[in-house]
Amino acid sequence: MDIDPERLTQAHDLVQAIIDQRGLKAQVEATTDRREAVRDADYVITTFQQGGLEAYKLDIEIPQRYGVEQCVGDTLGPGGVFRALRTIPVLIDLCHDMDDLAPDALLLNYVNPMAANCWAVDGATGRPHVGLCHSVQGTSEMLAQWIGVPYDEVVFLCAGINHQAWFLEFRRGKEDLYPLIWQAIERPEVYAQEPVRIELMKHFGYFVTESSGHASEYVPYFRKNARMVNEDLVPRFTDKVNYWFDFGRTGGYLRHCINAFAQAQKEYQELLEGVKSLPTQRTHEYGSYIIEAIETNRPVRINGNVPNWGLIDNLPQGCCVEVPCLVDGNGIQPTAVGALPTQLAALNRTNVNVQELIVEAALTGDTEAVYHAVMLDPLTAAVCTLPQIRSMVDEMLAAQAQWLPQFQQ
Repeated sequence: MDIDPERLTQAHDLVQAIIDQRGLKAQVEATTDRREAVRDADYVITTFQQGGLEAYKLDIEIPQRYGVEQCVGDTLGPGGVFRALRTIPVLIDLCHDMDDLAPDALLLNYVNPMAANCWAVDGATGRPHVGLCHSVQGTSEMLAQWIGVPYDEVVFLCAGINHQAWFLEFRRGKEDLYPLIWQAIERPEVYAQEPVRIELMKHFGYFVTESSGHASEYVPYFRKNARMVNEDLVPRFTDKVNYWFDFGRTGGYLRHCINAFAQAQKEYQELLEGVKSLPTQRTHEYGSYIIEAIETNRPVRINGNVPNWGLIDNLPQGCCVEVPCLVDGNGIQPTAVGALPTQLAALNRTNVNVQELIVEAALTGDTEAVYHAVMLDPLTAAVCTLPQIRSMVDEMLAAQAQWLPQFQQ
């Protein structure tokens, strides 16, 4: 389902081509009617961006005028706050459709900002859901590669919040692999790949799940001014991977999305015409593994985003946490982790504070909660005064009014 008929046709044709190539019995149907798409569903997977690149551009450019340098802006920061405020009403409307037409369906949410969105879904609807990301898989694979240990021999425990979860254990059997990670991060070529995450590990003791560009936005230490972002920090991203040179800069992911959108039109045609090969390898995205495990009752372990009802002791009850989950015919079964190391929970709580106010604002239409959310954002608070933050939020509310019906008087 898509609101854009042209994109919808492209997606339909691509999925149909995969079905044809593999000789599957699957059927694919396409519609612009969301209720028809949801009707009698067992699983509903969400991947959308309310307001598209037009709104996203405002998320980046308005805060930048106030000194807030976001490279992604989809999770926290003013950009993450406003992305959530645009997105949550759409997700809640979808859940109401599911209540009417697919009451037993499981919602698999891939839409950022993950934690705020899932928290709002739980608070407003109580529907069964799980939020899915790939930062745990990608980071664990990267760490195994750094230390030269085959990935299938690694066992890890990772918990926290989405985009700021922590590898509490990283083992091979009973062997603690953290000493090898500590050695690896001293290698210049490794440091060049992930300077922010390595600095966080050196000072807080554990490795975090999200990339350096993302991770730099969730704490007040790295993106304090344009010189630091564009001269000091970013060149260290580029010693090994040129992609980071642009990505780490302000608006780097926005530029990537704009370029990717243009490139995607060409790639669709090449895939459909056989110029490029259709994908044949299963990725590490959790969605299909979850559906397979539930339908076949063959268990799989994921790291899912779920409500914190007794899962992490020193994070607020009811907030959205990312923890190991067992999935089988019984559905998503989260693991109780206990307490995080105090310093890690403290860092998480600075982000959870913002998420809580986002959810309050989105569900009540309380504009003051929007101001409070941005005031408590760690990056914004590091660079802006309170009057500046209020002015910035005023400007963003006015510029994005068409996507924020809950705040219209």
